[in-house]
Amino acid sequence: MKIVRTDKELELPLVDRELEAKGHELVLLPEGLSEELLLEEVRDCDLLLMCYTTISKQVIEASTKLKAIIKYGVGIDAIDITAANNKGVVVVNVPEYAEETVAEGAFAMLLALIKKIPTIQHQMSSYAWAWPTQRWLGQDVSGKTLGIIGCGKIGSSMARMAGLGFNAKVIGYDPYKSRDELAEKGIVKVEALNTLLKESDFISLHAVLTNETHHMLGREELAKIKKTAIIINTARGALIDEEELLQALEKEQLAGAALDVYSNEPLNQEFHPLKKLYTMGNVLLFPHLSFYTNEALERLETETLDRCEEIFENRPVLIKSKDPRLQQQSHLNTVYKSDERL
Repeated sequence: MKIVRTDKELELPLVDRELEAKGHELVLLPEGLSEELLLEEVRDCDLLLMCYTTISKQVIEASTKLKAIIKYGVGIDAIDITAANNKGVVVVNVPEYAEETVAEGAFAMLLALIKKIPTIQHQMSSYAWAWPTQRWLGQDVSGKTLGIIGCGKIGSSMARMAGLGFNAKVIGYDPYKSRDELAEKGIVKVEALNTLLKESDFISLHAVLTNETHHMLGREELAKIKKTAIIINTARGALIDEEELLQALEKEQLAGAALDVYSNEPLNQEFHPLKKLYTMGNVLLFPHLSFYTNEALERLETETLDRCEEIFENRPVLIKSKDPRLQQQSHLNTVYKSDERL
C-alpha cells in the first residue's frame, strides 16, 4: 500500500519503521504543506495518517484508493468527516493514549504559574538570587476552587489531582454529565457556565471543540471571571476567543493564563496575532506538548499501528472514541466500537 503520513515533525519512529518493514510505500510530508501538494500525494494513496494538517473535502474527493484516515492523536476537527464518509472512507483517532498525561501537563502548568516558577527561574539565571519580596509571592492550590470545563477523562483526572491530591474544591461544567456522575469523580456539578466562571480561582478547559464550544469563552464570559483567577487550556485554542483573552490579560482583568494550544499554530514572536503573550510575565506558554511523554508516545504508536493492521487485513476498524462524529460511522459497515469487543 501507499501510505501518506503528514506532520512528520512529530516523530513516530516505531510507526515509520514498522510500516516500511512490511513493504509499504511510506511518504512523509511536513506540517504546513500546501493543499495542492497534499492533494497530489493523497490522490493515489491507500491510507492517510495525519495529526495537525487540514484534510479538506477537496483532498478527500481527489483520492481514488483511500480506505481510511487515521488521526494519530485525539482532535478530529481538521478532518472533513462527512466528505470522507460519503466516499466510503473511515475516520478513526487514538483517543485514550494521553488522558492522564495531558491532565498531568495541565496541572503542572497550573502549579508552575501560581508558584511563579518560570519568572523566578529567570530571575535566578539573570541575577543569581531572589529575595522574598511581594513580586515573588505565589499561591496555594489548597483551599482554592478549581473549575473544570469539560469533565471527561482528562478533566476528571485533573479534578482528582487538585481535589484528592491538593485539597482544592473542584466544580465542573459539563452539560453531558449528571450530578451523580461528577460527584463520583469528586466534582461538584454547576448547571451554568457563568456560575463556574464567577466562583473559580483556577479554570481549566478540557472540552471537545465543536460548533457549540467554539469561543465558549468570549468577551462576556471572560468579564465574569475573577481578576485574581487564571485560565489553563490544554484542550483546543479555539475554545477561547484568544484575541479577547489577550485584551483581558493586557487590561489585568485576569491574573494569568497557562496555554498549551492555540487556534493558529505554531505560535511565533514576529507576526502571530498572539505574539504579545511572549512579553507577559503572568503567561506560561507551552508548544502543544502536554501530551509528549515517553509513555504516551509508546501508547500512541502502538495503537496507530493496530488501526493500520486492521486496514491492511481488511478487518473492521476499532472506534474507541465516544465522539458522535466517529460513532455514527457504523453505517459504513467497516467499523466496530470498543464496547462491541467485550
